Amino acid sequence: MKTLLRLSAVAVALMAISCGETYPYQDRSLSPEERTEDLLGRLTLEQKVSLMSYDSPAIPELGIQQYNWWNEALHGSARNGLATVFPQAISMAASWDDELLLDVFDVASTEQRIKFNTARAGEGATQYNGLTVWTPNINIFRDPRWGRGQETYGEDPYLMTVMGRSVVNGLQGDTDEKYDKLHACLKHFAIHSGPEYERHIFNVEDLSWRDLNETYLYAFEQLIKTTDVQEVMCAYNAYEGKPCCGSDKLLIKILREQWGFDGLVVTDCWAVRDFHTEGCHNIFPNDPASASAMSVRSGADLECGNSYPALVEAVKNGIIPEEELDRALRRVLKARFELGEMDPQNKVKWSKIPSDLLACDEHHELSLKMARETMTLLQNNNAVLPLGRDIRVAVVGPNAADSLVMWGNYNGIPRKTTTVLEGIQAKVGAENVVYAKGCEIAAFATDAGQYSETEGNQHDASVIAGAEGSGAEAFDPQTFADVDVIIYVGGLSPKLEGEEMKVDYKGFKGGDRTSIELPETQREYIAKLAGLDKPLVFVHLSGSAVALAPEAENCDAILQAWYGGQAGGEAVADVLFGDYNPAGRLPVTFYASDADLPHFNDYNMEGHTYRYFKGQPLFPFGHGLSYTTFEYGQAQVADGVITIPVTNAGAMDGDEVVQVYVKAVADVDGPIKSLRGFERVNIKAGETVSVEIPFKADLFNPATGKMEQASGEYIIYYGGTSDEAGLKQITVTL
Repeated sequence: MKTLLRLSAVAVALMAISCGETYPYQDRSLSPEERTEDLLGRLTLEQKVSLMSYDSPAIPELGIQQYNWWNEALHGSARNGLATVFPQAISMAASWDDELLLDVFDVASTEQRIKFNTARAGEGATQYNGLTVWTPNINIFRDPRWGRGQETYGEDPYLMTVMGRSVVNGLQGDTDEKYDKLHACLKHFAIHSGPEYERHIFNVEDLSWRDLNETYLYAFEQLIKTTDVQEVMCAYNAYEGKPCCGSDKLLIKILREQWGFDGLVVTDCWAVRDFHTEGCHNIFPNDPASASAMSVRSGADLECGNSYPALVEAVKNGIIPEEELDRALRRVLKARFELGEMDPQNKVKWSKIPSDLLACDEHHELSLKMARETMTLLQNNNAVLPLGRDIRVAVVGPNAADSLVMWGNYNGIPRKTTTVLEGIQAKVGAENVVYAKGCEIAAFATDAGQYSETEGNQHDASVIAGAEGSGAEAFDPQTFADVDVIIYVGGLSPKLEGEEMKVDYKGFKGGDRTSIELPETQREYIAKLAGLDKPLVFVHLSGSAVALAPEAENCDAILQAWYGGQAGGEAVADVLFGDYNPAGRLPVTFYASDADLPHFNDYNMEGHTYRYFKGQPLFPFGHGLSYTTFEYGQAQVADGVITIPVTNAGAMDGDEVVQVYVKAVADVDGPIKSLRGFERVNIKAGETVSVEIPFKADLFNPATGKMEQASGEYIIYYGGTSDEAGLKQITVTL
């Protein structure tokens, strides 16, 4: 009888729609909640389940159009052709410029809306054309071997929070509007940072309450409480024996009950399949109905994958009541109403964005501005940089003429990409540049790369590692005989590091690295270049920290250029030739060697990141050089604000990134220090500015088990690095 009533209701709705009648769920004057409740009551069980899939089909009889929830905007609208390609996320973290990052993601959301508007006017909102983008990735870059660390904003929870807030707010737009511009998604919840090749089976056990809250959950909690972020994606791995997409502790007790999150939870792609598949978590062998029911009951609302269709069977067999599906579906439907996706597009402000803004010149200039701000000068012995223009240059290395390496992963396709070689040629003239590939980026290793890509995790063709080209030449000293300086452009590549990749190179496995040392092919070639007795500059491109101890000995200067986006090569050249004064700062620690790292599977924070690493890093978190010199005066603290006098004592205008770290004196087991404030500020040569930075010492309180500012003595460190040798400090009572 219940089914007959539903069918009758659908028939009535179909007849009414064909006659032009409007139902409450179609009434734009009602709230999304009211519209959701009305529509929910008109859906059959099968229709409800279909709408809980990332690839939701149309329901014509109810006026519901097809919609695909899977869309990417990691550093610009992605995986759907033409778009402005900004520097990779880890690159933009090196800017320490959250205000500029907000502008970047406002542009990313504009271009994604254009994609949606075009698609909806044509064949529909298929994959990568939609309004729900699965970014930012705010997992802590716990270990430099993790291939997906490039998608994050570094190793520090506070930096991750500040930068992540700009991503969310930039994507979602003005909250005073009737409709949201886009919906952002915090991922991957939680405690997720490799290894990639074990993510479908890995279980995080015996993690301290401190590490959980202070490190792995901090950015998630802060962003849920301080932004209107609309989605959270649960992770592949397990926590305390339960897959994260089936963890009621994570998704209900912490996320919803403790933090008050009322948005939508989406599973990572095919994560629920891991619940019932041999070789994965496999807690319900060959039983997708029970697996899907567990996921919904534990707090997930929408599936990226193909297991949730079994929810129809789960309801009919009494595994889960239909009311639990209704609870999840309410959030799904509400989101679609909030985005205006259910309404005539001529009623939605965002549908009127001019399509000619897609990959326009103005957006390119913003990409260039961000790329310049990411450039991080690690070493500059004898002030070899900046270079003069009246020189002859040798540009050599596997990344010098490669445009794809600039894009990172999860990328769009720009109108044009400037390589490092092209950027340098534009400065001194192509006739004054000698180019050679020199060496391969890494050596093949036939015993590596045993892991295939997961179905659904579609990688861009540009980042799948294939056979190396045959462009490397034998080392010939005569190539460099008549040049004034050698610029070697190497490092890593998104062909080597990334999400669950097939790779077959020595030192790499499944998208991760088994060693953080620079690949031997490059190390050996740089050593030969160093023997030529000419100034040697290393432009290092990567999405993660690399151990460069021998290179620091062999090279005069090292510029960390990350994956710089479509304008990355121009930004590199601007820094090399002094048209831009570098001010990027490391969002990760550059360790000296593999010996500095704990086991890759060790999720306890002892020994990890600048907060707990007691050794001597090669280049510390927060490090970055300038072509000028900054001097710090005595700071003053009052009413939660630290005021710091900073003088540009050099001869060149430049940006300084003022950093504030805090340590609770009584907390002997806690981090060495924790970042709790920063500001990137431009200071003209010879000028002094007073930099005011609000901060709060919301550290882990061992007495209460909470993140809070407890009463007591604190050491406040301030300066342009995390290295205590370069910091000043004061002790205050808060």
